[in-house]
Amino acid sequence: MTNNILLGRAAVAAGAVVVAVAEFALLHSAAGVDLAVRSGSSTRQVTVAAVIGAAAVAAVAGWALLASLERLINRAHVWWTSIAVAVLLLSLVVGASSGVGGGAKATLALLHLSVGVILILGLPRPRPEGANR
Repeated sequence: MTNNILLGRAAVAAGAVVVAVAEFALLHSAAGVDLAVRSGSSTRQVTVAAVIGAAAVAAVAGWALLASLERLINRAHVWWTSIAVAVLLLSLVVGASSGVGGGAKATLALLHLSVGVILILGLPRPRPEGANR
């Protein structure tokens, strides 16, 4: 993989994290949305560290899966995009629906959608001419 593709994917991953942090800051801190989630029978606050961690894990996992698929199969971007959309939908159902209250649910949905869409649209890059598979 060329350095330009690596740098591009790193920028997309970093951008997804930055967007999530900015949304968190605007909606939680500036707009006063109480961002809490239910986990079993307990409730916990969502912190900026949790937002950074979740976005970074999603970005690294998506990047790793894409890189693996590119080495193994033709049409890796089609397979990766299908998997990524399915994971995004699952994260919306499980993650966003765990919010306590309408504001928290809407904020979590926005965070999941923003990070997911940035990664889905930004991570796949055309392979260089002459590359295998």
